[in-house]
Amino acid sequence: MTEQASAAESDIPEIPGKPTSASRTTLSHIMTHSDTNLLGTVHGGVIMKLVDDAAGAVAGRHSGGPAVTASMDEMVFLEPVRVGDLVHVKAQVNWTGRTSMEVGVRVLAERWNESTPATQVGSAYLVFAAVDADGKPRRVPPVLPETERDKRRYQEAQIRRTHRLARRRAIMELRERRAAEGFED
Repeated sequence: MTEQASAAESDIPEIPGKPTSASRTTLSHIMTHSDTNLLGTVHGGVIMKLVDDAAGAVAGRHSGGPAVTASMDEMVFLEPVRVGDLVHVKAQVNWTGRTSMEVGVRVLAERWNESTPATQVGSAYLVFAAVDADGKPRRVPPVLPETERDKRRYQEAQIRRTHRLARRRAIMELRERRAAEGFED
């Protein structure tokens, strides 16, 4: 980093951190026939939209303004969701960088007319970038993990970030090598 850049960053006041609980949220939705795929279960895309909606709300709450989805990692479907299931999408900020946030999401389902406990049916990790009115990145408050579970999620998110950056770097290096060898993509 240049001296000029580090001097400019030191002029920016520190943003106070926010605890994990400040932006944690749950989005609940009952699944209907319009949500089904050709197999008669709820379409994965419907669940992914609910995941993105809940994660977006958490990212906006945490950052205090607009945030856009930058990536979705590890969307895992553990069990099928059926018509009549009440789906709960629980989301929280796991980690923050300068302008980005990782949001962890758990998807639970229970029958709308039964009193049995909800079952986890999916999970995902999304990265959001906070943006200003012009769509430019803006700083986000640090997340302050509160519980041991929050601390574990923070550490795991740092590992996922390292892997995302390494994967991106390896792909770019491969593309540059192939271009230098005369291969067109």
